[in-house]
Amino acid sequence: MSAVSEAFRVLGDSTRLRILRLLADTRLNVSEVVSVVGVAQSSVSHHLAKLKAAGLVGEERLSGFTYYSLAIDAQHALWPLVVLARQAEDEHGDQARLTELLRRREDVHTLNERLLEPGQSWRLWAAALGRLLPPLDAVDFGCGTGVLSVELARWARRVTAIDHSADALAQARARAAREGVSNLTFLQADLTSLPLGTGETDLVVLSQSLHHVADPKRVLAEAARLLKPQGKLVVLELLPHQETWVKSRLGHQVLGFEPQALKAAMEAVGLEQLTEADAPRSVDSPFKAFLLTGVRRAGARARPRTSLERRPT
Repeated sequence: MSAVSEAFRVLGDSTRLRILRLLADTRLNVSEVVSVVGVAQSSVSHHLAKLKAAGLVGEERLSGFTYYSLAIDAQHALWPLVVLARQAEDEHGDQARLTELLRRREDVHTLNERLLEPGQSWRLWAAALGRLLPPLDAVDFGCGTGVLSVELARWARRVTAIDHSADALAQARARAAREGVSNLTFLQADLTSLPLGTGETDLVVLSQSLHHVADPKRVLAEAARLLKPQGKLVVLELLPHQETWVKSRLGHQVLGFEPQALKAAMEAVGLEQLTEADAPRSVDSPFKAFLLTGVRRAGARARPRTSLERRPT
């Protein structure tokens, strides 16, 4: 009875009711809630803390943001409160703003996939993959929604698609199912420490993944660890640019790389026979791409495999 009483007390505030109704539809971070309900971020954080303390919402960390979502379901004693909140009149127009927010969020996913024109990135991949002979065991670091993973799976023996985002992996699984790909498995994990065997992979690809991580050198070291002797690493990345908006909208950690710096990092983790290719330089795009390939030295010492036991699913 005390939990119910506390929940009623917490939901006595109309703004908290509005937030609860939003989170019953989708998970949101603080900034997104602020943009919908139109109150200060400090107030939203306060309201979310109250809702969390009452056991009505939970939080999780994704892509550098803390997301909040409903923590109860239809079997919970407090569920009727959620039903009442959903049925209340939307006098503030929250649902319309939420719909627009979700549309913009989807646009961001699309923009991230199409940040480079297909004629640039896919021409590079065609050049790289044309030199490889299947069947190979491949790993896609930072697979996102699975565009490249599915294409790799068409000629590889097996592909492991890795990403830290559960949402992205769900979309990748759906894409693989639509395309009828059965030799593709998925793993949600940190790219700097993977539960995969040392020296068991023929090919690792990083397609615009390094600029999303805080420590690119550790990711390159982990990629090298997975490779068999003479296994290949292929990196598609952006040259340095000044588009700072990609940090907040797309979660970029780094505004591009100098090819020579990445070459040096690849050599440091045991790669040789490094090659470089540039994408065609579109005059109307601030994003220029380059591609690096390398081969695992036969005598290079790999970092020991991680003790994690989680496996791809």
